[in-house]
Amino acid sequence: MAEVGEIIEGCRLPVLRRNQDNEDEWPLAEILSVKDISGRKLFYVHYIDFNKRLDEWVTHERLDLKKIQFPKKEAKTPTKNGLPGSRPGSPEREVPASAQASGKTLPIPVQITLRFNLPKEREAIPGGEPDQPLSSSSCLQPNHRSTKRKVEVVSPATPVPSETAPASVFPQNGAARRAMAAQPGRKRKSNCLGTDEDSQDSSDGIPSAPRMTGSLVSDRSHDDIVTRMKNIECIELGRHRLKPWYFSPYPQELTTLPVLYLCEFCLKYGRSLKCLQRHLTKCDLRHPPGNEIYRKGTISFFEIDGRKNKSYSQNLCLLAKCFLDHKTLYYDTDPFLFYVMTEYDCKGFHIVGYFSKEKESTEDYNVACILTLPPYQRRGYGKLLIEFSYELSKVEGKTGTPEKPLSDLGLLSYRSYWSQTILEILMGLKSESGERPQITINEISEITSIKKEDVISTLQYLNLINYYKGQYILTLSEDIVDGHERAMLKRLLRIDSKCLHFTPKDWSKRGKW
Repeated sequence: MAEVGEIIEGCRLPVLRRNQDNEDEWPLAEILSVKDISGRKLFYVHYIDFNKRLDEWVTHERLDLKKIQFPKKEAKTPTKNGLPGSRPGSPEREVPASAQASGKTLPIPVQITLRFNLPKEREAIPGGEPDQPLSSSSCLQPNHRSTKRKVEVVSPATPVPSETAPASVFPQNGAARRAMAAQPGRKRKSNCLGTDEDSQDSSDGIPSAPRMTGSLVSDRSHDDIVTRMKNIECIELGRHRLKPWYFSPYPQELTTLPVLYLCEFCLKYGRSLKCLQRHLTKCDLRHPPGNEIYRKGTISFFEIDGRKNKSYSQNLCLLAKCFLDHKTLYYDTDPFLFYVMTEYDCKGFHIVGYFSKEKESTEDYNVACILTLPPYQRRGYGKLLIEFSYELSKVEGKTGTPEKPLSDLGLLSYRSYWSQTILEILMGLKSESGERPQITINEISEITSIKKEDVISTLQYLNLINYYKGQYILTLSEDIVDGHERAMLKRLLRIDSKCLHFTPKDWSKRGKW
């Protein structure tokens, strides 16, 4: 058995922790750092295949030294581009692109017809890409003139048929085949590279104009042992104390403090409670800077320009980085708008969460970063933020999608919102003259402002699309309907479009904004 003094960075061994059921377990973990406090050694561990927010400092009593794995000498291994590179310190769990719904098939209470413009070759072989954009003709009215559009596919181009193939709805049975198999979808151009392709900086490094666009996707190629470790122990924000999940680049001298104190209105940070109290006597803000564009009850939304309120925006990004691992932050916040949700009481407007978006997005992103602060999570505020982002897209007359990649919690929230919103549309359809109700992907997208790719992937995730006799059909089982009705009863917070006072701006015509 190894001794405590032999443990070094890079070692792997089982570590005792309590799971969510309050039971002891011994998952494999990697030692990222070792420190000595008053003669007692502490070890910073990352649990393999667990989210980094669970990383923590532990004592040697929680380590299983009998099963320790010492790090091997770094063997240079070829990377994808053929250049030598070191093997990553710990594997990361891959999130599956889609999930398959399963369960007993029940009678169909709602029958809906989908109509697609499909290539002839695709009709013969049912299957497609989960994120593949499809165009469909309008079929809401029986005598409506159909519009022919191309279908974008990853496979080699195929001729588009001259006529639209109608679709019908049948009960789920053994004869119905899956419409679109879960296969890796077409990848979007990534903004995760070290260079910012959208930057307007000149080649000699001197900015020639304010940056018009940007991305908050983290560049993981610069990860090192410092950024893999939480550096802030605790944050006091108003009446809440928050325990950060991830690294955030606050000034180095603040990382040794037991508590970092933040003003909940301007988000400026101080090293002691006395500093905060002195600041509060001078800070006259009782709400986020910017324009209040929505208020209903105690919930308000403020629109903040990253250029006009640079200090607040940077402080907001620093706070958000404590709870977002997959995003980075730019100190150049000019290309972004920030929408901060607050809860009002007699002391002022207290921040609940926020989302940011680019002023101009070439990828139709309506959200760059989105966060509900931990004290307000699991209370419906996350969906409210998402619903508000799509409400803004409706006013702008656009469809939108969140910037990828999403965090695990973000993916769950968006998938839940998309499912509930689309099912609400489908279950609200009424049949005309006894015929089955019909709707197209385009119509769902236009009604909800959800991008077509997200509509299709959600229908596949819910296992609603089936292929039967050369047609794509939607089938809603009783399980789906009952589950949706139960979920909607719990969803008490909703956005009221009548309370929104928002005028979209054309940022392309505003030189320096």
